[in-house]
Amino acid sequence: MRPLDWAEIEGWETDDHAAAWAAFCVTADLFGWDGADPAPGHEKALFEHYFRPYEVVPEGRAHFTAYYEPELPGSRYTSARFHHPLYARPEGLDALQPWHSRSEILATDMMGGQELVYLESAIEAFLAQVQGSVRVRLDEGGTLRLGFAGKNGHPYRSIGAELVRRGVAPVEEMTPQTIRHWCKQHPDQVPDLLNHNPSFVFFRVLDLPEDSGPIGAMGRPVTSGRSLAVDPEIVALGSPVWVSCPGLAPRLTVAQDIGSAIRGAGRGDIFLGSGPEAGLAAGAVNAHGAMIVLRRVA
Repeated sequence: MRPLDWAEIEGWETDDHAAAWAAFCVTADLFGWDGADPAPGHEKALFEHYFRPYEVVPEGRAHFTAYYEPELPGSRYTSARFHHPLYARPEGLDALQPWHSRSEILATDMMGGQELVYLESAIEAFLAQVQGSVRVRLDEGGTLRLGFAGKNGHPYRSIGAELVRRGVAPVEEMTPQTIRHWCKQHPDQVPDLLNHNPSFVFFRVLDLPEDSGPIGAMGRPVTSGRSLAVDPEIVALGSPVWVSCPGLAPRLTVAQDIGSAIRGAGRGDIFLGSGPEAGLAAGAVNAHGAMIVLRRVA
């Protein structure tokens, strides 16, 4: 990684460092932070005193996408409207890896009794698995928050990339909304498309405040606009990371999550919040830019 001067980071002077510091403090103890807390308005100086910036990959070569927490209608009970389940982690998952593939799971009743909630459509259940968390507005009243509990050990394969391969749309137009529209127009082909991805995610019920973000890979809530999923083999979890790319205001984030598709140097996935608006914003982010990790001063 190439060391940089703070002056080389475009946008550094004008970022909301207090917001970045607040996100950093959510997991600071797990990062091994034992430094002093800043006086109000001194967060920027604290970052500059205790850290040094390093370019992860040559400028412009980092690849950023975004993710969100879906907010969907659902029910604890199956019905004509709600009959696409999300499942709890099965027993024996760790004893056999890889476990059964998506097509094997959905073709049998092996997961009977493990249903946590039922959603309206197969594609929304699939996309909830891709995001790794979901907020369900229950038809019978109340809200259910679900978070990642494990996966079957099969590799993740993008259904968006598969639709591009089939000539449905060019890669620059392949968004979650495009996928949803295609599924609505071709309901008989949806199972085959979803089975293109053999990976399958299981959930657990979360007891979280309404205003809290979902739980990230460090076991703490992630923060909208400030938490970043990274490859932990490249960027240590808990590290502050500067993100700059077209379509997203440059900002200091914190590496607090991981993802099946987030692999390699310069790969980042920023959390943009919960609900439909966050989903639209997240689906629009797919660009290359600068990734700069802040390393602790020895």
